[in-house]
Amino acid sequence: MPKPTFYNLNEEKRHILIEAAKKEFSRVSLYEASISNILKSAGIPRGSFYQYFEDKEDAFFYLLNEHTQERHEEFLFNLKKYQGDLFQAFIEVFSHTLKRSHSEGQSNFIKNVLLNMNYKIEKAFTKFISKEELSKRYDEVFHLVDWDSLNISEENQVYHILQILSAVTFHNLVHSISNDLTFEEAVTKYKVEIQLLQTGMTKTS
Repeated sequence: MPKPTFYNLNEEKRHILIEAAKKEFSRVSLYEASISNILKSAGIPRGSFYQYFEDKEDAFFYLLNEHTQERHEEFLFNLKKYQGDLFQAFIEVFSHTLKRSHSEGQSNFIKNVLLNMNYKIEKAFTKFISKEELSKRYDEVFHLVDWDSLNISEENQVYHILQILSAVTFHNLVHSISNDLTFEEAVTKYKVEIQLLQTGMTKTS
């Protein structure tokens, strides 16, 4: 987490620092990133950087957590938009995230995150759909879900549905980027898998 001095910066200086960090993490992975490049882009001395962040990893996870929060708000927006349809809400989040990763410039931050994944990064990337996070925002999420459309008998089962959908979404994002699928190819593949989950994979007598 950034230090208190980071939040005490005026909006313009904070924006410059954030954009400088995003530029560097869009260029290369976290482990290849250079603090010197961030300092050069932001136009600040090295000592100032450490007044705001512990290290480059601290800055990276701040950006990733901000992105995760945006995706959570987008997920809630789409749950409302599609009257509690979890599957459609996930399709929208997947499509938007993928579209951003296909765009030019600083959106390459998302692409680098997906292509240089480890457990810690994955956990932060999927935080918005974790059981812990959903428990904190229970009223916000679960009251939006269309329960009647789901083949479940207990509320707790929604956690498992969300975990499955999250895993499929995450896998498809990584697969799409690493295999250079077009946006249309990636969305088509993802929708096929979501439909299989939605309709079930076994015949009922």
